[in-house]
Formats: sequence, structure tokens, C-alpha cells
Amino acid sequence: MKTVTTFTATIYVGFREQYTHEVRAIEMAYTLLQRYTDEGSLCVTVTPTRFIYKNGAEPGIAVGIINYPRFPEEHAVIRTKALVIAEALMCLYKQLKVSVVFPDETVMLEQELGRK
Repeated sequence: MKTVTTFTATIYVGFREQYTHEVRAIEMAYTLLQRYTDEGSLCVTVTPTRFIYKNGAEPGIAVGIINYPRFPEEHAVIRTKALVIAEALMCLYKQLKVSVVFPDETVMLEQELGRK
């Protein structure tokens, strides 16, 4: 049996490109995440979700990351990897905002409208 100290991160990203009606496919995330985990010795979960907010809604995903005993990491390293993945997903899906929830804080990454 192998144990590590618990640490989690969850990345929330929508699939609708900025303020348009174009909705991108979940498979894009699968491809990006597979490449990242192959290179970074990391395990993630991908859970389809639906964001419902004032005057709108869109499909998206919640990407879960844990301190997995097979690939143990320092908490700071997992935090950095989560933020790197979140930024990559934000660019891939052309989102203006992406949230990353850690045990002690929630970080919202933002980019300017029209920036790619």
C-alpha cells in the first residue's frame, strides 16, 4: 500500500467560444490532456458538466487532479501543473475566464476579449 498527503485541484472550463454561439467538442480536451499527462506523469479525470449562469448556459468540463500515489508530487507542483493545464484549456476553448479550485482558494484566470 502506498499513501500520500491529500491535495486536489479542479479546473472548470466551458466549451462556448467567448461570447459567440460556437461550442467546441470535448474531444479537444481529451487530446490536450492525454498529451499533457503522457509528458508530465499526471493522472486527471474529465467530467462533463453544464454551467448555468445569469442569462445563459453552456456545456463544459470539470478536470480533476489529485496527488495520486502512483505519481506523487509536492502540493506546489500540482498547483502549478493545474494552472498550466487551465491556461492551455482556456486558450484551446477560447475562453475569457477559467476557474481552478484548490483546497484553500479559487483562482480565476482571465484574458482580454479578442485575445487568442
